[in-house]
Amino acid sequence: MQETRQNRIARLLQKELSLIFQSQTRAMRGVMISVTRCKISPDLSICTAYLSVFPSERGEEILKNINANDKQIRFELGNRVHNQLRIIPELRFFIDDSLDYIDHIDELLKS
Repeated sequence: MQETRQNRIARLLQKELSLIFQSQTRAMRGVMISVTRCKISPDLSICTAYLSVFPSERGEEILKNINANDKQIRFELGNRVHNQLRIIPELRFFIDDSLDYIDHIDELLKS
């Protein structure tokens, strides 16, 4: 029962975070951020979000910028989901490099 609630809340947070990043990156030409996966702790206090950044060369720079502005992102998230959640979880962001890993494997298989 608890896992179903966690999964539902994780999907909600993934959707809302992706909308927040979509609206914030409109001003930055040539950059796209997508939220590939969200995990939420059992007590619903910590949300771990995995981000895919295009182009991947700017991933570390963008992750530093996101971590510097995590309070503002959490506030925006709170404004969007305040009717669904009582406590807005603390946000942690990581780069999801699975697409780069897949490309690397494909290049190795081609050669």
